Amino acid sequence: MGMLGKKEIRAEVKKRRREADEETLHEKSLQILERFRQLSAYKDASLLLAYVDAKREVETRFLMRCAWDDGKKVAVPRVDGDGIMHFYYLRSLKDLEPGAFGIMEPRADCRICEPEEGLLLMPGVAFDEQGHRVGYGGGYYDRYLEKHPHLIHIALAFEFQIFPEVPSEKHDICPDLIVTENRILGGKIGR
Repeated sequence: MGMLGKKEIRAEVKKRRREADEETLHEKSLQILERFRQLSAYKDASLLLAYVDAKREVETRFLMRCAWDDGKKVAVPRVDGDGIMHFYYLRSLKDLEPGAFGIMEPRADCRICEPEEGLLLMPGVAFDEQGHRVGYGGGYYDRYLEKHPHLIHIALAFEFQIFPEVPSEKHDICPDLIVTENRILGGKIGR
């Protein structure tokens, strides 16, 4: 079987998410977060730039709670009227409200975050063992990381999101590490 195109990969992952048992996904999320919290990149970070999980992604809300408990600041993204994604500080999960497409986002009164350094969680539909990523198609994270190249960026994914190979282009920004319930892929930074 040849390499699948982005469209087929997105459809396949959607199907795998749909068919996955919710209890199992929760268990796997906890394993991923446990592994993620052991990383020196997480331990050393004072700021976690996280997305809010939706549609059966790895449970990042639980991770935000952990980050607050670990004494870190947490910021989450919102795409503003200018079509640009900005991150905003959250004090707690109560600072979230439903935004476009029903995805939770920071309320309008949250303070903007202009990170000098920090650890960014990079969402994605699928990844391969070389660290390439298939995103949701908006290009928001690629553009954000072009502007903030000093941020460490790590992806959290279930094993069913890992493919032998996914399509990639030269300008794509790959995560420094990908953490799944079974392993850590990539190695652009120390663990």
